[in-house]
Amino acid sequence: MSTFPNRRLRRLRKSEKIRELVQETRLSTKDFICPVFVQEDLKKSVKIDSMPDIERFPLDGINDEVDRIIDLGIPAIMLFGLPSSKDDVGSAAFDENGIVQKAITQIRKNFGDKIAIMADVCLCQYTKSGHCGIIKDNKIDNDSSIETLAKIAVSQAKAGVDVVSPSAMMDGQVITIRRGLDDAGFSDVAIMSHSAKHRSSFYSPFRDAAECAPQFGDRKTYQIPFSNAREAMREVEMDVNEGVDIVMIKPALAYLDIIAETKKRFNVPISAYSVSGEYALVKGAAKQGWIQENDVITEILYSIKRAGADMIVTYFAKSGAKILNE
Repeated sequence: MSTFPNRRLRRLRKSEKIRELVQETRLSTKDFICPVFVQEDLKKSVKIDSMPDIERFPLDGINDEVDRIIDLGIPAIMLFGLPSSKDDVGSAAFDENGIVQKAITQIRKNFGDKIAIMADVCLCQYTKSGHCGIIKDNKIDNDSSIETLAKIAVSQAKAGVDVVSPSAMMDGQVITIRRGLDDAGFSDVAIMSHSAKHRSSFYSPFRDAAECAPQFGDRKTYQIPFSNAREAMREVEMDVNEGVDIVMIKPALAYLDIIAETKKRFNVPISAYSVSGEYALVKGAAKQGWIQENDVITEILYSIKRAGADMIVTYFAKSGAKILNE
C-alpha cells in the first residue's frame, strides 16, 4: 500500500480521452521521410528479399510510388540511386543525366511542392570499390572525396532537390558542400548530414538493396564506432559548426541515447534514420508470428520520437502512416 494514498497515477490512465490529454509524445505521418530506391535501366519494379515490401523502382514507376506516399500524408522522400555502370570515381553520381537527377526532375515536374525531395549524397552505390569515398593508395582519400560529394550535391540541386543528405562521413563534407551549393547559386538548398553515422551491422539489408557492399576491407576508418558516444557528439558538433541545417543520427533504435544527447546539447533539427536492419528484424519476427507487427512498429517509432528526433527516415514510413491513419 502506498504511503501517499491520495496519489494515484492511474487516475490519468482510466479512459482513452484522459490518456490523450496527458500524452507526452505525439507521432504523426508528418514526422516521416520515406526512402525510395530508383534504378537505372530497370524495366519493372524489383522486390528486395531482405526487406519485405520494399522495392527498387524504374524511373517510369517513381510517379506512382510518390503518389502513394503523398496520399498517406508523408511529406518527404529520400532518393537512393542505383546506376547501370560504376567506375573508380563514382562519376554516375554527379552526372546531370544520372538516375537520381532524372528522378528529381521528374518528381518536381509532376508534383511541384506537394512533396519535399531529399537525396542521398554518397559514392558507395557508384564506385567499383563500394566505399563511400574515392580510393587512393588503397585507402579512402578524404579531400578528393568531399570535392566529389559537393559535385553530386550541386548536380542534384540543378535537378530541383530540396535537401541534400551527405552520408559518406568524410571530414569537412558539410562545409565543402555548402560552399559548392552557394557558389553555384543554390543557397536555398538545405543540408541534412548523416552527422553521427555509426559503423553498424544494421545496414546489411540496405547494402543488398542498393548493391553497395564494400569490395574490400570495411568502413571502420570513417564511420563512428558504436562504442563511442563522445565521439558521436564531436561529429555532430563539427557539422553544426560547418553550417548544417539538419543533423542525423544513424541507426536509430540502438542509438536512442545519442539522439537524446544531441537533443540536449544542440539547438538544431534532428533526424533519425531507422535503418534497414531494424526494419528486417521486425518483418522477420512478424513473419514467424512471434510479434504483433503493427504494435511493434508503433512502439519503435514512438521511442525514436520520444528520444528527441524531430523527423524519422524510415522504411516503416508507409506502414506507419497506414497505422496512424486508421
